[in-house]
Amino acid sequence: MTQITPFGTTEDGRDIAQIAIGSDLLAVKILTLGGVLNDVRLAGIAWPLTLGSSEVAAYEGRMSSFGSLMGPVINRIKGCSAEIDGQVFTFEKHHSGDLTQHSGNTGMHRKVWSIADHGPDFVVLKLALADGLGGFPGNREIELRYTVHQASISMTVQAITDAPTPFNPANHSYWSLDPTVGFSGQTFQVHSDHYSEPDENLMPTGQILPVAGSQYDFRSGSIMAGDNSQFYDFNFCMADQKRPLTIVATLTGTEGVRMEMATTECGLQLYDGGTIHAPGHGTHHGASYDPYAAPALEAQSWPGSLDHAHFPDIILRPGARYEQITSWTFSAEGLG
Repeated sequence: MTQITPFGTTEDGRDIAQIAIGSDLLAVKILTLGGVLNDVRLAGIAWPLTLGSSEVAAYEGRMSSFGSLMGPVINRIKGCSAEIDGQVFTFEKHHSGDLTQHSGNTGMHRKVWSIADHGPDFVVLKLALADGLGGFPGNREIELRYTVHQASISMTVQAITDAPTPFNPANHSYWSLDPTVGFSGQTFQVHSDHYSEPDENLMPTGQILPVAGSQYDFRSGSIMAGDNSQFYDFNFCMADQKRPLTIVATLTGTEGVRMEMATTECGLQLYDGGTIHAPGHGTHHGASYDPYAAPALEAQSWPGSLDHAHFPDIILRPGARYEQITSWTFSAEGLG
């Protein structure tokens, strides 16, 4: 049977549940707060594979993005506004500039999802977002499904709306493949020939550039410094539209634990975790999460699509159904 246990209560009195699902090879815990992928454990490996906490307060504070399904629009919206079918919509301004980040304080990562269905190896969560919430149009219904099969986690996101609305969510897990936090020496490979050029505010300029000859060429696999000698917070342009589930990246730890990531999405944001700062909370690793504790790999459509007409369209319209499938498959040297 699926294990559903109380996880705690938010500051405003909302009860949060934790759902444990898994297989003989993989144990996974999900939270109803933010649809968080809270904990991932591979059989035979003594450490957690994702950054997480056992405290609700952590996810209401500096760890609100850790493992969450971010949306309705992940990443940044330039100028905190967008024009849709001739009408301008204004969104919450981020504290650090003239942009909206991760849909602001009313984003999906701040919401408590309901459990719609569950079983030993899966859980289905649902969430309704009202028209105008955070400035985004449309009454939206979102379904989030996590399924575990052998050593893989599959995430399926579906959504519908009753008005045209931007919709581009992504899971924001930080992947920790070594016994201690930090990813120095880990090997990252991504199957992408191009990236979107970022400006000084990390917003795409509209230029799609080849990775060849740049610091963003991970096609053959590169060892990551995991410190401030490198800086990564940008989008790989893997395709110009959604496609069937395709392997896009691998991350391999120094102890031989490997994660293979596949997605239907056409973009992949690599964030190096350089601004992580989450003191004062218990963590899965028994240590504070500080800058460069782990990287995030965010499968999504290209950020900046609301500003650049030649980018993939992220407007979800009535009568259409949004769907994303992203999966993570784990293995380790010496394990069957």
